[in-house]
Amino acid sequence: MTLPATYQKLVAARLGRDFRAVTEIVETPLEAPQAGEIVMRNHYAGVNATDRNITAGLYTPGQQPPLDLGAEVIGEVVAVGEGVTNFQVGSPVMALTMGGGYREYYTLDATRAIPVPDITPEMMTLVLSGLTASFGLEIEGEMKSGETVLVTAAAGGTGHIAVQLAKLAGNHVIGTCGNAEKAEFLRSIGCDRVVQYKEEDLDAVLKAEYPRGVNLVYESVGRGMFDTCVKHLATRGRLVIIGYITEYAGQPETVNAPRIYTSLLWKSASIRSMFLMHYLRDHLVEHLMKLVGLLQSGELKVQVDPTPFVGVEAVVDAVDYLQSGRNNGKVIVRYDAV
Repeated sequence: MTLPATYQKLVAARLGRDFRAVTEIVETPLEAPQAGEIVMRNHYAGVNATDRNITAGLYTPGQQPPLDLGAEVIGEVVAVGEGVTNFQVGSPVMALTMGGGYREYYTLDATRAIPVPDITPEMMTLVLSGLTASFGLEIEGEMKSGETVLVTAAAGGTGHIAVQLAKLAGNHVIGTCGNAEKAEFLRSIGCDRVVQYKEEDLDAVLKAEYPRGVNLVYESVGRGMFDTCVKHLATRGRLVIIGYITEYAGQPETVNAPRIYTSLLWKSASIRSMFLMHYLRDHLVEHLMKLVGLLQSGELKVQVDPTPFVGVEAVVDAVDYLQSGRNNGKVIVRYDAV
């Protein structure tokens, strides 16, 4: 195929958490790949709650704008540089690199590309969202069988995968969500107890129905939700932080309260955190192969939000949509070339 001379990408022209205000679309020359590089034509990009942290510069301390945006993308190889033998034109490929997603084409070192069986939003979701769930539960959370597992934001891109992985491991799963549609979806994927936090008080539910506490919490919300989860940890319970979306729009909330160890020591409980990039080198292949196998066998369902967002110009709307909490599953942007 003949490649264009230029392509569009979204950049953060200024640092800040107001994604719409600090971003702009720029036209960029499409250069031929250098030795060891590939060029991929992006088909689908994943939208993530942490996009606001990226525009705020938290992922690239000291780097000045413009910053390339988008953390996950799937597409096809359209050009290969000298010495590249593991990819050829037409190969389906996934990239999980900062700045690779919100653009029509992406040039990267071939060693950083992830081969995938096919180019679908579901396959892309397995990489960032699926691996976050797998690493968080199994590595940091040390998930066992026969436990009570609580997943917050359970109908989101990573939450709904965490629910299913916890069920497949033989656990009782509690999931929180914001409306009846999401609650119905969570029940359909095996969630044992769904708490619609706008209709029920999570603290009261856990106190009444789970007096012995929760063994493992997969937490991505923050603020009051986090406090409630800590309060209801069981003896030797583990809480794994994979995000805190309620604080991404502004500055972190200042809390005047007893230090956290006063809530943990008497239960031998622990708080852990999982930042995906720290786990990829050692664990990517093993966990991704497992997830792909579960997807292909039908044991794992990947939910992609049906709301259409098409083209680089739709990225800001997609980010706003995700931040509003209206999504059910993974939010994606589809590029016009698809």
